[in-house]
Amino acid sequence: MQSEKAALISASPIRLSIVVPTFNEAFNVPELLRRLNDVLGCEGWEVIFVDDDSPDQTARVVREIARTDCRVRCLQRIGRRGLSSACIEGMLASSAENIAVMDGDLQHDETILPAMLKKIEQGGADLVVGTRYAGGGSVGEWDESRKAMSRLATKAGRAVLRQSVSDPMSGFFMLKRAILDSTVRRLSGLGYKILLDILATAPSRLQVAEVPFRFRGRNAGESKLDTMVIWEFGMLLADKKFGRYLPVRFLAFSIVGGLGVLVHMAVLGALLKGLELSFVISQSAAAATAMVSNFGINNILTYRDRRLKGPAWIRGLFTFMLACSIGALANVGIASYLFSSRTQWMLAGLAGILVGAVWNYVITQLYTWGKSG
Repeated sequence: MQSEKAALISASPIRLSIVVPTFNEAFNVPELLRRLNDVLGCEGWEVIFVDDDSPDQTARVVREIARTDCRVRCLQRIGRRGLSSACIEGMLASSAENIAVMDGDLQHDETILPAMLKKIEQGGADLVVGTRYAGGGSVGEWDESRKAMSRLATKAGRAVLRQSVSDPMSGFFMLKRAILDSTVRRLSGLGYKILLDILATAPSRLQVAEVPFRFRGRNAGESKLDTMVIWEFGMLLADKKFGRYLPVRFLAFSIVGGLGVLVHMAVLGALLKGLELSFVISQSAAAATAMVSNFGINNILTYRDRRLKGPAWIRGLFTFMLACSIGALANVGIASYLFSSRTQWMLAGLAGILVGAVWNYVITQLYTWGKSG
């Protein structure tokens, strides 16, 4: 009987792919699948769980179910986290012409999926948003502080959009594959608001529909959000506003570098004036401290989706300090050459700083944090 059911499911055309990013949500997987089956029936859909190597073995649970249910797939990512990037990888791995994204913590109302699909297949929508802020929608049991933060983020998000959407911060939406194909190569993949990324990246105005739903409380598992969500959200907005002119990671890298100058000068002053050490020793210690500080902050902020830990952190620090040491030599060399060629001293200095910054950014992106882009 089970094999006959599997054969029936595999023979049915897939109308909808559902992408579910997970982290420590093994308990929720069977319940979510039961609810999807109740709403969508036994055929015509697939679900792809994108798991960021959950310690609770979410990926193992998904695979066990997938052995007897060909609608279920698991995409396990090792050594990286990020809600938006997980959604992008899951959507790219899907097969249907229509793709939905929803959380695995049961906070999104799966019963509106048929209505969302109908708006695409029959209503002509390019993208359908599950909204908490249109008639009948609700944020559920959020406290006032979370409501206020959500309203503020929604207003900020609308600043980078070309069209009106009641809930651009929603994590529950559905879109045509053609929309993904037209945007995916220019998505930033930063932070946790993939819908905002898609809406702000689309080359032309989309036909957007909305279906209201009530946001539920978390059933189990771990939030994909953490204390750095504000930084990530700011990075996303900056990328959508200025990314065509300047890589947002380079901007963040440069800001961290500016903070490093302050660290350098503070340590130099403390050692030289406070402890009365020689200038050479004080300067060397200050430079080393600034490099370690810059590496640590960049690892947490600029490259938090590629964050290094354990032995990789030590190796990364070594390559970072080596690259920055060469960058410092390039800085001094270029500035000295320009100055000797009668370039105004301030312009020569700025040119050296720019060359050193670009060198440090490019080389550490390739060899410290492992990949370009």
